[in-house]
Amino acid sequence: MSRWSNGSSNVSYTSFLLVGFPGLREYRALLVLPFLSLYLMIIFTNALVIHTVLTQWSLHQPMYLLIALLLAVNICAASTVVPAMLFSFSTHFNRISLARCLIQMFCIYFLIVFDCNILLVMALDHYVAICYPLRYPEIVTGRLLAGLVGAAATRSTCIVAPVVFLASRVHFCRSDMIQHFACEHMALMKLSCGDVSLNKTVGLTVRIFNRVLDMLLLGTSYSRIIHAAFRISSGRARSKALNTCGSHLLVIFTVYLSTMSSSIVYHTAHTASQDVHNLLSTFYLLLPCLVNPIIYGTRTKEIRYHLATLFQRTPLQVPSKKPLSLPSHMELPG
Repeated sequence: MSRWSNGSSNVSYTSFLLVGFPGLREYRALLVLPFLSLYLMIIFTNALVIHTVLTQWSLHQPMYLLIALLLAVNICAASTVVPAMLFSFSTHFNRISLARCLIQMFCIYFLIVFDCNILLVMALDHYVAICYPLRYPEIVTGRLLAGLVGAAATRSTCIVAPVVFLASRVHFCRSDMIQHFACEHMALMKLSCGDVSLNKTVGLTVRIFNRVLDMLLLGTSYSRIIHAAFRISSGRARSKALNTCGSHLLVIFTVYLSTMSSSIVYHTAHTASQDVHNLLSTFYLLLPCLVNPIIYGTRTKEIRYHLATLFQRTPLQVPSKKPLSLPSHMELPG
């Protein structure tokens, strides 16, 4: 602990105990196996799709590279929380310094926001591919793609940094026990001994503004994409374009449903136990990490084909690359 002075002497904790699922107490060790299995499944499925994209030259296209980046973010997000949580469950050593706590908080929220921003970049890529197929190669270049990813990372930092900065200026004297398995913002703010209304307002405003803006941008993009897809003369090309949109809309639905449901329950279900809130936090953090590679691995024909060749001795028939109503240089993933 350390002391600070602001007209009077008081105590401000500089290290904390992470008490994930406090209602289970000594039975928390039983959570190691299910969470370890879930974590290994997340690592395996995401890494498998990433490996497939990186090792197959035919998949070195913007859409597939963005999928690989999204799944890499999934691995990072799960690895930010789960290994430390498993270690604390198995050894009961769960003390964390304030500096490490703030770093973990930044990483968690940065990766969540970055994940959503990558979905925006993917929506833009789809928009150009379907609405302007003839100009796609000259518009979506490697330089533009790198710039968009850099802008997504910068936007994520600008959204998360103010929340973490304000949290670093708070004094914590109520307790040194965080009733959570990770340094979640509101769980940490409960330990403050001063006025944190600004922190709560900024956190809630940033979350609502970011979600509403993202939904407007995604809604506008995919409404135009679907409208353009229905105007494609070839039924097969139209079906392929709509299937591509369907895969990404499933991912978007999973990501935003999990985050919004957790936020809504946190602000409305005041009678729910802390264990329920913590379980919902794992839901919104880990569900997309588990579901995204399954969606892209099973619904994207080119990725599905290359994955199948890894597990079958007899090669499957290579998907046809014959151009339909779209140019041969731009094949939409099915």
